[in-house]
Amino acid sequence: MNVLLNLWRQRSRLTRILVLAIATVTILLTCILPALTQQRVKITVMMQALEAAQWQPIVAKFEAENSDIDLEIIEAPNATNLVEDLYTSAFLLGDSPYDLVYLDIVWVPKFAAAGWLKNLNEFVSQDDLDNFLEGDINGGKYQEELYRMPFRSDVGMLYYRSDLLAENAYNPPETFTELIDISQDLQEKGIAKWGYVWQGKQYEGLAAMFVEILKGFGAYWVNPETLEVGLDSDKAIASVEFLHNLIKTGISPPGVTTYEEEETRRLFEGGETVFLRNWPYVAGLTSQSDLAGKFALKPMVHQPEYESGTCQGGWGLGMSATTKHPEEAWRVIEFISSEEIQREFVLETGYLPSRRSLFNDPAIVAKYSYYPQFLEVVEKSALRPPIAQYAQASDILQRYLSSALTNTMSAEKAMKAAAAETRRLLER
Repeated sequence: MNVLLNLWRQRSRLTRILVLAIATVTILLTCILPALTQQRVKITVMMQALEAAQWQPIVAKFEAENSDIDLEIIEAPNATNLVEDLYTSAFLLGDSPYDLVYLDIVWVPKFAAAGWLKNLNEFVSQDDLDNFLEGDINGGKYQEELYRMPFRSDVGMLYYRSDLLAENAYNPPETFTELIDISQDLQEKGIAKWGYVWQGKQYEGLAAMFVEILKGFGAYWVNPETLEVGLDSDKAIASVEFLHNLIKTGISPPGVTTYEEEETRRLFEGGETVFLRNWPYVAGLTSQSDLAGKFALKPMVHQPEYESGTCQGGWGLGMSATTKHPEEAWRVIEFISSEEIQREFVLETGYLPSRRSLFNDPAIVAKYSYYPQFLEVVEKSALRPPIAQYAQASDILQRYLSSALTNTMSAEKAMKAAAAETRRLLER
């Protein structure tokens, strides 16, 4: 009897162990194992190879704080037009493989009009947007809807030799006339070879520079609301004649019609010119040259009765309309555009932030003492026309403006032809 009782107890113990084992396996299979084997959501974005390398610390920090997301950056050529072409091809072929789009400011209207970007208004409040530069936010909109959150900003500006102006009792110029007078005086005294250099080559930089001159003359290129074209107005023609006369009178070198940013920067750093139109990156490089402490920057000059205009550039993130992970994609955008990440990126690269508070951030100013000067410039930003056909409109302007600057056509004839062709483009 005792033997039978012991066998029954052993059987009960084995049964309990078996039941417990089955329960454990069930819990493992239904709860723990899926959590352990769950795949991370992959969010992809493409950008120029140079900037992709600069983003690596950001990617590492994001993934460390967001263990469920794998942020993958696809490297593209450093030429921005090629990056745009690659994005365009991806969208035209169907569902884009990219969850995010790293956008140049001038791509926004085209990409939004084509339906390639998701409206971001549902993700962000106006209070959050108020922390960013107005020009950067406006540059991310198409037909009043937001399609791009700004990351780094960019604006055109006027650099000048503060030492030469001070030594010759000049204040920094505010008008086109003052810039001309100072240039000619210092050239006649043999102090500088050239008065003013700018980007005059037939490329996008020419259009960007011309936007500033147009605004300074009270003119405009295209009204994005009415699609009215203003290139053949008297003020617009006068702005072209101003640039042409700079070359004709020797204030600007004849070769300026072949110059991009770097050619003009080197002339300035080499001490050959008093004034330079360029972008913020020049300040960092020139601060490490022989001109350190001998230059300053300000908003572009203008006619007395009109306002200064500085061409708004910059990059930011948009969300692909075809992404299958909008919530995760927004988490990336929110992280990248945060104050902390922008501060770290600016300190590492010297690029301009899109958050207003960072221009006077103690850590940034300690490293880049000239940063507070940038704020006055960026607050006077002027947009290139935010129209879906911007690329074609820019090509038209570049061709005819270049013809006027190189004496192939008169300013009046060139601008009337540019206006007529632009109107035909917009009517189509």
